[in-house]
Amino acid sequence: MIESKILTALKTLFESQRFVFWHDDDAHFAEEAAALEGNNIHVVNTETTPSLKLKIDIEQSDPTSKWLFYSQRPVPVADQDWLLDIRMRSKPFFADETSMQLEELGLHTLSLRSHLKARAQFLRAKDRFERMKKLVLPTDTQADLDRKMMAILIRADQPDLASMLLKLFTSMDQNGNVDLNIEPRGWAELSTYGLLPSFWTLMKDELGYEVSDPSLRDLLFRIMVSDLAKGLAGNLPVGLTHFLLPDRAKAASASVFLSQWRGNITHFSSYDSISTEVAQQLQLSQLISGIHAEDLLNAMTFAEIEKLIIIDLRDRILTSAGSALDIVRDVFARRRDGHWANPKLASNSDTTRAMLCCYEALEAAAHFYSLKSRYSEGFSFATAVEAADLYRKELFRFDQTYRHFHRAAEQVDVHGWTLLQNLRKQVEIAYTDWFLPHLSLAWGKVIEGDNGLLSHWKLPDWTSQTDFYQSKVKTVLANPNIKRVFVIISDALRFEAAEELSRIINGRNKYEASLSTLLGVLPSYTKLGMAALLPHKSLAYKEGSSLNVTADGKPTSDVADRSAVLSKVGGMAIKWEELIGLGKDKARESVRDYSVIYIYHDHIDHVGETASSERRTFEAVSTTLEEMNTITGFIIGNLNASTVLITADHGFLYQESALDDADRSTLDIKAAGAIVTKKRYVIGRKLGYTDKAWCGNTSVTAGMAEADSLDFWVPKGATRFHFVGGARFVHGSAMPQEVVVPLITIKVSGSDKAKTSQVTIAPLMMSTKVVNNLPRFEFIQTEPVSTKVLPRTVVLSLRDGDTLISSEHTITFDSSSNSMDERKKSVILTVKNGGYDAKKDYHLVVRDADSKVELHRITLKIDLALANDF
Repeated sequence: MIESKILTALKTLFESQRFVFWHDDDAHFAEEAAALEGNNIHVVNTETTPSLKLKIDIEQSDPTSKWLFYSQRPVPVADQDWLLDIRMRSKPFFADETSMQLEELGLHTLSLRSHLKARAQFLRAKDRFERMKKLVLPTDTQADLDRKMMAILIRADQPDLASMLLKLFTSMDQNGNVDLNIEPRGWAELSTYGLLPSFWTLMKDELGYEVSDPSLRDLLFRIMVSDLAKGLAGNLPVGLTHFLLPDRAKAASASVFLSQWRGNITHFSSYDSISTEVAQQLQLSQLISGIHAEDLLNAMTFAEIEKLIIIDLRDRILTSAGSALDIVRDVFARRRDGHWANPKLASNSDTTRAMLCCYEALEAAAHFYSLKSRYSEGFSFATAVEAADLYRKELFRFDQTYRHFHRAAEQVDVHGWTLLQNLRKQVEIAYTDWFLPHLSLAWGKVIEGDNGLLSHWKLPDWTSQTDFYQSKVKTVLANPNIKRVFVIISDALRFEAAEELSRIINGRNKYEASLSTLLGVLPSYTKLGMAALLPHKSLAYKEGSSLNVTADGKPTSDVADRSAVLSKVGGMAIKWEELIGLGKDKARESVRDYSVIYIYHDHIDHVGETASSERRTFEAVSTTLEEMNTITGFIIGNLNASTVLITADHGFLYQESALDDADRSTLDIKAAGAIVTKKRYVIGRKLGYTDKAWCGNTSVTAGMAEADSLDFWVPKGATRFHFVGGARFVHGSAMPQEVVVPLITIKVSGSDKAKTSQVTIAPLMMSTKVVNNLPRFEFIQTEPVSTKVLPRTVVLSLRDGDTLISSEHTITFDSSSNSMDERKKSVILTVKNGGYDAKKDYHLVVRDADSKVELHRITLKIDLALANDF
C-alpha cells in the first residue's frame, strides 16, 4: 500500500516538476525508486554517479525529460552540495508516512511535518483523512489544521468557531430536555487525539476565554452574560459581572455567534431551551428586576428580558392608560424585529407565539385606552346620522381593539401565563362598564322619540340593506363590461371585522377594496337580514312558529330557497365550501351561465350562537377573515371575476365576561302577542309599547307592507331579555355593532394605483469607515406605508464578500407617518473580532427578509486599530 502511494505521489509530482530529490535516509525504497526508470524519467543514484557527469547528462538530455535524484544519505549542507544549483530548481520528496500526508494534503510548509506526526493517530483513519483533504488549504498553519480536525471530530458543518460552538451547545438540548453538563458527541475524542488544549486555546484567541478550570457550561454562561451586557443600556447587575469575558473586542465575537444561533431556523428552538435553563441557573429574574423597558430594548439574550419588558409595559398601561400607546408601539416595533417576539418564528415556537401575543395584546389595550382618553366624557350625538357616521369612522375601533386584545390574550392564557390577567380585568371593565353603557346612552337618545331613527329607519347617504340588490348589485351589472358579479355574504361579519378584512385585501396586488356601509334591517337577525339582501319587490313574514321571511312570496330560509329567488334575475346561490371544493374547472362550469352568484359563509354566527362555543367568537372572526381572503382570491383568480361584493346579514355584540342581572332587560308587561322570543328581540303582533325596550314595526325597519309586517321589541343598549343558550354573543337589537352592516366592494385593476409595492429604504449620511466594534447605521423609509405601499422587513449585516463578519439585525420599516423624521431608523451592528485590512473593501449589506433580495451593498473600510488601543 505504501509503495503504490509512493509511486503515485512521485508521478504526480513529476507532472509539475522536472527535478525531484529523494533522500531515503533509512534505505527502505531503493527498489521503488528504480521502478520509476523509463517513461522519460531518469533515476540517478547521487552516491554512485559523479556530480559533473550528472550535470553533463542533464545538459545534453531532452529538455522535457524528468530526473529523480535518489540518495540514502541526509540532505548535504549547502556549501558541500555539488548539486545545489539543480536542487534550487527542484522539489524535495519524502517517503515517510507523515511526509506523504503532507503532500496529499497539499501543504507547502515542511515545518508542519512534526505537527502532522504528532496528530498521526487522528490522521490514521481513512475517513477522517479524506475529510481533511477537503478542508485543508495550502497556507494552513498548525492552528488551522487543529481547528479543522476539531470540526471533524465534533461533526460541525464548517471548520469555524461558530459552527463548532453551535454543534457543541445544541447537543445540550435533547428534545427539550436540557443538560448543561452533558458531554457532547466528539468531546471525548478531542482529548483522545490531543486536541483539547487546542480547543481552549482557540476559545482564548477568539473569545478571550481563559480560566483555570474551563468547561463548556462555564463558557456558555460567559458568552451569554457578555451578550446581555452588550445589549443593556445601563450597567450589568453586579451579581453577573464575574461572568463577563474580559476582552470587549473579543466578546463581540460571542455576540455575533449568539446572533447567528438565534437566527438559525434549524437551531433557534435549542437556543430558546438552553438560554432559558442558563437564565434559571443564573437566577436572572431576580438580578434584573427593576430595570426599565427602555434600558432593555437592545438585549435579546434571554426570554426573561422579554417578560420583564412586557410586565413593565403592562404596568404602564394600567397606571397611565391612554398615554402609554406611543411607548408600547415603539417597544413592540423593536422587539418584534428581535428574537423572542419575532412573527417569523412564532409558528414554530410556542414561547415566541406567546411573547408576540403579549405585545399584540398590550398594543391593543394601549390603543383602546388611548381612544377612551379622547372620549373621557362619554359620547354625545346631535343626530342619528352623526352617530352612525362617527361609529363607522372611528368608534368601531373600540370594538376592534377589544377583539384584538382578547384574541391575543387568550392565546397567552393557552401557554399557561397569567401576566395579563389584571389587564384583562381592567380592559373588560372599561369595555362593559364604560364604553357599552356610554355608547348605549348616547345612541338611544338619537334613535328614540318621534323623530328618532326608529321612527323612519333611514340615514342620509346610507343605503338600506333592503335596497342592496337594486342599489348595489344591479349598478355593477349595468356596466356593459361586467358579465357577472359575485356577492359573498358572511353571517355576522360586523363592521370592525370587515374594516380589517378590507385592509388585508388591499394588501393584495391589483385588488382595490373600498369599504362602505348599509343600514341593516331591524330586528337584526339572520332570516330577515338574508332575505333583505336578495332581489325583491316586497318582503313578508310567513305565518308559523318558525316565522320565515319570504321575498316576493318565495321562501328564503336556506341556500336552495335563495338560489330559486336569484334564478329570476339570472343568478344562483352556493355555499362557499361547496364552491371551493369544486376546484377551478368545475367551479367555472357551475357559474358560467349566471350573472349573479351569491356565496354564503357562516362561521362567526355558527360558533357564537351556541353556548358551548360562544367564547370562541373572536377566534371565529380571525378564521373568517382568513377564509374570506381565500374565497376572494379563488373567485378572482379562478373564476375571472372583476367585481366582488362582501357584506353580511347583521353584526353582533360580544363581551368576554359573564353577564349578571344588571345586563338583563326586565319587561314590565308580558308580550301577549309574541310569536318569537329571543335574547335580543321579541317579534309578534300587536305587541304594544314598553319603555323597557326599543319598539317598532318591520314595515318601517325592513320595508314590508303593513299587512305583511310584525311588531318587535328589542332591548335597549347592550342588555338581553334572557340568558338562555348563552348570552355573551348576541344580535337582533339596534346597537351600531348590530345594524351598521359592512359592504366591501372589490375590483380588479391593472392600474399602477392598484399594484402593491413595498416601501423603499435609503441610507442616510454615514461614515465610510468602521472604527469600533459597535458601528451605528441609519436608514430612512422614503415614503409612508399606505393601502398599497406595504411595510418591508430587512436584514442588515457587515460582510467580507458574502462571509458574515458581524451580527445580523432585523428592522421593519412600517411607518405611516408623513414626517420624514418619524420614518428614520438606526441599527447598531456588532463586528466580529478579527484582523481587518484597513485598505480592503468590506460591505454593509441590506437584504429583504422574505425574498433575500439584496437592496443595498455599501462599501466600507474597517479600521479597528484605534478602538482596540483603548
